[in-house]
Amino acid sequence: MMYDKHKAKQNAEKRVKELKGYYRHIIVFIVINGFLYLLKVGALNSFLPDTFPRESYYYDWINANILIWAVILVVHTLILQRHKFTFFKKWEERQIQKYMDEDRGKVDKYK
Repeated sequence: MMYDKHKAKQNAEKRVKELKGYYRHIIVFIVINGFLYLLKVGALNSFLPDTFPRESYYYDWINANILIWAVILVVHTLILQRHKFTFFKKWEERQIQKYMDEDRGKVDKYK
């Protein structure tokens, strides 16, 4: 197979775009959840208006938010690194070969 420079450049550009999106996701995760955590622990109370709720039970959802978002970030990481997980591709190739060998065995049996 010939090396297609144009296709290689497109693939590289796609990977860079995915990587930029991933880094953006990490930054947004840190900024938003950092702010929410500071709000939860009361570190921002001096900056909040007096009418803003300060009771800790108002912010119980923040831990769940951070956990769920962290799981989503892990999934994003796995998707980004999918080309490094060759186990599934090799497993798929082994299964294909196994079934091809089985079919060949059935055909050879009746020759």
